[in-house]
Amino acid sequence: MYNWAIMNASQVYITIPLYNEEKMILKVIKSLNDQGYYNIVVVDDGSKDNGYELVKNNTNAIIVKHIINRGQGAALQTAMEIAIDRGAKYIVHFDSDGQHDPKDIDPMLNTLIEGNYDIVLGSRFLKKNNIPLKKRILLKGGILFTYLFSHIWLTDVHNGIRVMTAETAKKLNIQHDRFEHASEILDKIKILNLKYTEVPVTIKYTKYSMSKGQSISNSINIAYKLISSKIRE
Repeated sequence: MYNWAIMNASQVYITIPLYNEEKMILKVIKSLNDQGYYNIVVVDDGSKDNGYELVKNNTNAIIVKHIINRGQGAALQTAMEIAIDRGAKYIVHFDSDGQHDPKDIDPMLNTLIEGNYDIVLGSRFLKKNNIPLKKRILLKGGILFTYLFSHIWLTDVHNGIRVMTAETAKKLNIQHDRFEHASEILDKIKILNLKYTEVPVTIKYTKYSMSKGQSISNSINIAYKLISSKIRE
């Protein structure tokens, strides 16, 4: 079986939204380089730490900065636009907090190319991951919420690692600046009738990553905004 990921690595762009992750971002970029991925676009979303300077001075990644904190969705959209302008054929969404495993990118890309998919989504529930109980309950609630309001059934609806074609990235055109973008992407997969599938991925849960994750109150606020937007449609 061909390793399409390796054969197409030069056309793959990793897009990373960055916000106050100076402790992890260099490790994340190095781990991606170690897997053969060097086309990396980092968008610093108005961080208050030194992440921007660390990336600019210590890596070959493309780095731009939002003057104010607009949100993860806005940072991803900026990064995708840069990747497309640079000639990307495939685009990967990847978090900056060290939770994602770069080794998952190859099988996701292989699945995308061999299966002729528009987008491949990572799922932590398709393999054994030591998911904390509160996080598991929150994520399972999100699955039901997404099915009820977006009419798409997935095993993991808020996993930040995604692989897609550049054409799909153009179609997604993320409009929700903050964390609601994850649900917006799923909405558009359904509305645009995009061909998709899920692939098992690893999520690394540490005290550090858990301290940076979404709170229950924040998740409720996101759900409220999404329901309100649905009502207005």
